[in-house]
Amino acid sequence: MTRKLKVCVAGAQVPFMRGGAEQAVENLTVALRDAGHQADLVRLPVAWDAGRILESAAAWRFVAVDADVVIATNFPSYFIRHPHKVVWLFHQHRPLYDAYDMPWSDFTNDDASLELQRLLSDWDTRALEEATARFTLSDLVTDRLRTFNGLSSTTLYHPAPLQSELHSGRYDDYFLCVSRLERNKRVDLALRGFAAAPGNSRFVVAGEGGERGNLEKLAQELGVASRVELRGFVDDDVLIDLFANCRAVIYTPIQEDYGYVTLQAFAAAKPVITVADSGGVLEWVTDGVTGRVVATDPAALGEAVAQLAADAELAQRMGEAGAARANQLTWQPVVETLLASV
Repeated sequence: MTRKLKVCVAGAQVPFMRGGAEQAVENLTVALRDAGHQADLVRLPVAWDAGRILESAAAWRFVAVDADVVIATNFPSYFIRHPHKVVWLFHQHRPLYDAYDMPWSDFTNDDASLELQRLLSDWDTRALEEATARFTLSDLVTDRLRTFNGLSSTTLYHPAPLQSELHSGRYDDYFLCVSRLERNKRVDLALRGFAAAPGNSRFVVAGEGGERGNLEKLAQELGVASRVELRGFVDDDVLIDLFANCRAVIYTPIQEDYGYVTLQAFAAAKPVITVADSGGVLEWVTDGVTGRVVATDPAALGEAVAQLAADAELAQRMGEAGAARANQLTWQPVVETLLASV
């Protein structure tokens, strides 16, 4: 009989924000309980701005957890101390690592930022070295951890939220984009690519964020406002229906850690159009097989959109190839792997 454990899942939470990491820790907790373990999710609020990131990291060092094992996930939850700390790393503080020079990072090349980068990198390495086992959610995150901190880890894939409820439907004339409307998600690039394709297809965007106004303005400037629908936040039933009946999904984030949208599209048997620097998305999308991978350029995206707009049968073949991959993912091996060292 498998030993039943008391497991604490540790996850950081930006107040009033819910994204992939929040869904992942919740689903992991449920999967642990389904496997017969006593599992609880512990969250602390985190601030990502330069002036408070060390405070957020330090707070986790003072959290006392009575459990058989702690599974730490996103920054800075892995600063928690426990004799059986397993890290399943979603991401570190990316604005201080690979996104240091990106427009959305609030760090520059001044002495204070460089010193903070050095200090946090050292803290990260020490905290992550404490783990009895280290895993990541994608090869991209595994490579980052090796590159920036010199630490080895094992990639551990997991199912996307709603995977069991998503299903295929029609291949209608609209292309779908599901994303938070923030600069690092580059929905503007997806919109420019859609606008570059000839024809009368529609572009449906599900998600909310600070870039909504800019996207509305851009759609007007590109002359496609009448064919673009910014739906905002939609509930799960609507989202499932949107995935089921779209022609394809356009997803163009920059160096995404994992990319639930990709696996959700595949679960609905829909191909994904993405770009060469989309990160973890590329671990799933194979050009010409499960979707299209093109240059990070609106014209190249437009050609891919036009190709699938003109050929619903091709979209279906690619989508079904993606479904064959996504449907192999289950939570049971994830739980077993994370707890194997305890």
